[in-house]
Amino acid sequence: MTAVTAAESLARLAAERVDHRFKGLPPDADGLTVGELAAQRRNLFTGGFATPVLALSAERLEHNLRLMETYADRHGLAFAPHGKTSMAPQLFQRQIEHGAWGITLAVPHQVRVARAFGTRRVFLANELVDAAALRWVSAELDADPEFRFVAYVDSVRGVELMDAALSGARHPLDVVVELAAGEGARTGVRTEAECAAVADAVAGTRTLRLVGVAGYEGEVPKPDPERVTAWLRRLVALAVDFDKAGRFSGADEIVVSAGGSAWFDAVADVFEEIPGLSLPVLKLLRSGAYVSHDDGHYRKLTPFNRVPEEGALEPAFRLWTQVVSRPCAEQAFVNAGKRDAAYDLDLPFAQVIRRDGAERPATGVSVTALSDQHAWLSTTPEADLEVGDWVGLGLSHPCTSFDKWPLIPVAEADGTVVDYVRTFF
Repeated sequence: MTAVTAAESLARLAAERVDHRFKGLPPDADGLTVGELAAQRRNLFTGGFATPVLALSAERLEHNLRLMETYADRHGLAFAPHGKTSMAPQLFQRQIEHGAWGITLAVPHQVRVARAFGTRRVFLANELVDAAALRWVSAELDADPEFRFVAYVDSVRGVELMDAALSGARHPLDVVVELAAGEGARTGVRTEAECAAVADAVAGTRTLRLVGVAGYEGEVPKPDPERVTAWLRRLVALAVDFDKAGRFSGADEIVVSAGGSAWFDAVADVFEEIPGLSLPVLKLLRSGAYVSHDDGHYRKLTPFNRVPEEGALEPAFRLWTQVVSRPCAEQAFVNAGKRDAAYDLDLPFAQVIRRDGAERPATGVSVTALSDQHAWLSTTPEADLEVGDWVGLGLSHPCTSFDKWPLIPVAEADGTVVDYVRTFF
C-alpha cells in the first residue's frame, strides 16, 4: 500500500454517511457525510447531539500524544503504541505523526484494519499460528517492500505451524521470542533454556527470521518496582545471550520490546542499561492506553505518578448522559449503561452537571451500578440534580470505552466538535 493510498483511505472515512449506525450523533445529520458534519462545527451541547454521547477532548488528546512522543524521545525509545486500545486508524496516523515507529496489535483482524489504512510497521504482541492469517501477512510482505511485520513465538510447536503455513513464502517473517513474565503469567516461554530451544527451531526454518526478544512486564505476578525491574533485566540478559550465541546473525537490528501503560518508566530505566550489541538495538515501547488515558484504572497506575517531573497524562474521555428519572431524594437514573460505558475495571465517575448552559461539579452524585441502558446514581442532600440535566461521566479503561462507540466526536473545551474518530472493532 502506497503512502498516497493510505492518505486516500483515511480521507474516505470523511465520506462515510452518517446514519443510525452511529449513536449519539444528531438525528438531523442523517445523510450528511462525516466530513460535512465536521465542517459544520456543531456544539456538543446545543447542536442536536442525543444522549448518551461519548466525546474525546481535542486538547487533551493532543496533549497526550505530545507527552508520550517527548517521553520516548527523551529516553531513546522507539514507540509502537498498542492499537487495540482505540482501533481507530485516524489515531494510528496521529500517533505516527507524533513520532511512533509503528503500531502494536494483537490479532490478525486488527492487522488487516491497520493495513487497510496504510500502517507500514506492525508489531504483533501475540503468537500467530493461524495458517490463513499467516499466508495473508506473507502476501502483504510480498506486495509491499516497505511493510515491516514482527510477531511473537513462544513454542517449538508454534514455530512448526508457522513454518508449514509459510511454505514457499518469498520473504521470511520476522519473529521475537516472548519471555513469560513468570510462572502462572500469560503467554511466553518460561525458562531461558526453553527460549533457546524455540530460537533453535526458528533457525531451522527458511520461513522465519529471529530478530529479537520481547514480553509484557504487566503480567509479572504481584508486580512492584523490584519484581518488574528484575524481569526486565532477565529480558535484556536474554537478548545479550542470544546475541553472543550469534542467534541474530540474519537480522538487520535487534528488537528488544516491552512496555504496557503501568510500568513504562521501569522499561525506560532498564532499557538504558542495554549494552552495545553486534547490531543496532531497537528499544521498542508499546504502551497504548495513554492516547485517551482515563479517570480510574490508569489514572491510578500511570508511571507519571512516580515521575511527576516527566509530565502528566490527561483523561480525554467524557460520557455525556441525561437524567431521565429522579424517583426519590437519594436516587436518580441517567440513560447510559453497560452498552455505553466501560465497567470491566471500575464503574463510571460522576464529574459534572450541565443545566441551562452552565456546568458545575457533580457534588453529592456517585454511580453505584449499571444496568444495560441506565446508570444508577446515589445522591446526597447537597446534590442539585433534576430530570433533564446532563451528567458528564468519567470512565475507566480506555480499551473497553472505545469499543462501544463506532464514531466518536472530538470536541474542544467549549463544546465545538472539530472531528469524528471512527473505530473498527
